[in-house]
Amino acid sequence: MTTTPVRPVLERPAALRRARLLNRITIGWNVVEAAIALSAGVAAGSLGLLAFGLDSVVEVSGASVLAWRLAREERTGCTQPDDRRATRALAVCFGVLAAWVAVNAVVDLAGHHEPDVSPVGIAITALSLVTMPVLARAKRRLAPVLGSRAQEREAGQTRLCAILSGVVLGGLLLNAALGWWWADPAAALVVAGLAAVEGVRSWRAESLADTCC
Repeated sequence: MTTTPVRPVLERPAALRRARLLNRITIGWNVVEAAIALSAGVAAGSLGLLAFGLDSVVEVSGASVLAWRLAREERTGCTQPDDRRATRALAVCFGVLAAWVAVNAVVDLAGHHEPDVSPVGIAITALSLVTMPVLARAKRRLAPVLGSRAQEREAGQTRLCAILSGVVLGGLLLNAALGWWWADPAAALVVAGLAAVEGVRSWRAESLADTCC
């Protein structure tokens, strides 16, 4: 009788190293993504792209908060207060993004603002739609090992980035193919709504089982 070998569980030091590597990748990618999306958004007058670029800025902020949290663990050992502060900081970032985008989306819809077609915006959102889900899954798998709600919520932030990529890409394509100018601010409103929901979830998140203290 043959038995299926048990896949070894990732040990905590290895999980911590992997989390920090994924964190650096997240920051690097989103710095580039934010620069391209914001530049393209300004050039095309696209609120959807601006919202997408700002979400990338928020994700850099969130990843930086998580980097602090992981560095604290390496130096002093994990503490739940650190994890709680990191999670709350992520929630605030989402809230600010949601409020700014929502107000400007309503203004654009009311003012009948028509953005230009943005091939660069279409390209960067399509690329993000492919890469972000992979990165989000890799980060989320590490959260239970680290016992970190901040790691889990930051993975959720990356997953949200993937969803927003699809939403904004849809708005850009509808504007480019059919001239539906309203699809761009409508996509921005969806971005605001999803960011608000993620912010509330992050603020209310309970601590994971304490595996690190």
